[in-house]
Amino acid sequence: MIPAIQRWHAGEGMERSERFVKIQRLLKRRGGVSLSELMDDLQVKRATVFRDLAYLRDRMGVPYVHDRDAGRYRIDPAAPREELPGLWFSAREIHALLSMQALVDGLDPSGFLAEHIEPLRQRLLLLLESRADSAADITRRLRIIAATARDYAPQHFQAVASALLERRRLRIRYTARSRGETEEREVSPQRLVHYRDNWYLDAWCHRREALRSFSLDAIKALEPSETPAVELTDAELDASLGAGYGIFAGAQVRWATLIFSPQRARWVAAELWHPLQEGSFLDDGRYRLRLPYSNDPELIMDILKYGPDCEVAEPEELRGKVARLLKEATGIYER
Repeated sequence: MIPAIQRWHAGEGMERSERFVKIQRLLKRRGGVSLSELMDDLQVKRATVFRDLAYLRDRMGVPYVHDRDAGRYRIDPAAPREELPGLWFSAREIHALLSMQALVDGLDPSGFLAEHIEPLRQRLLLLLESRADSAADITRRLRIIAATARDYAPQHFQAVASALLERRRLRIRYTARSRGETEEREVSPQRLVHYRDNWYLDAWCHRREALRSFSLDAIKALEPSETPAVELTDAELDASLGAGYGIFAGAQVRWATLIFSPQRARWVAAELWHPLQEGSFLDDGRYRLRLPYSNDPELIMDILKYGPDCEVAEPEELRGKVARLLKEATGIYER
């Protein structure tokens, strides 16, 4: 038998969420569990057992009863026979889940997703001994900067997500920024993509009879349709939208070779530009990166941000485009 003072210190060092797991298991024993058994198994004093039991009953809704004649606690046999939710999370797991919730807040500036998972967050806080500063502390220590995020209508996200999961078509009014034109489209949603701080809908466009990516912030209006959506396989989606570079992907793939200066090589060598990229250091410390692309607007933007630290080696067409844009940029400052 562990001496009382030693037992108290051992038990108080145990995470409260771990004690909850043990109490649940003990309560579900055939015949229940006595107070002395709880104290011995949990290695805590009587007052701690009473506090934990009261908390589980009043805050977590654990349906236990106390059989005074037998002197034992047990799950109420009249209660619904279902698993008690959430009691298997450790404190570390709860912190990890709350951290994920903070990440969702960063990915979802509209607050639509956060609103739907708020009940889960509150449940996790209860499991974390109701320390009100836990979530706030996690939020304070996690900083997520959405530098290029564009605002979109939260109701559009909800409608798109619903149509996607229900396999229904959508009628949308969409503004194509490249042309500045707004058009009506009927689309079959295939998947939602979060890319570079913004949400995109990959969908089969029935007007173009092809796969297209639609930026959610450029959808001006939409209307759900009862018509079943056309469904494509993952292989078909990846072949068309996953082969090229960035969000402007396509089925016709070309390969670009970029050469980075020794100063930038150390950073670029650690970056993933595309799953199929090939990279190697040259003898002079420069870094050669070879990657596939379909449409070049996004690749060109990424090349230009490196200025003189990135040279397009091939193809010649891409090299010529970048050279012309750099000359035009230089001309602005030479006026």
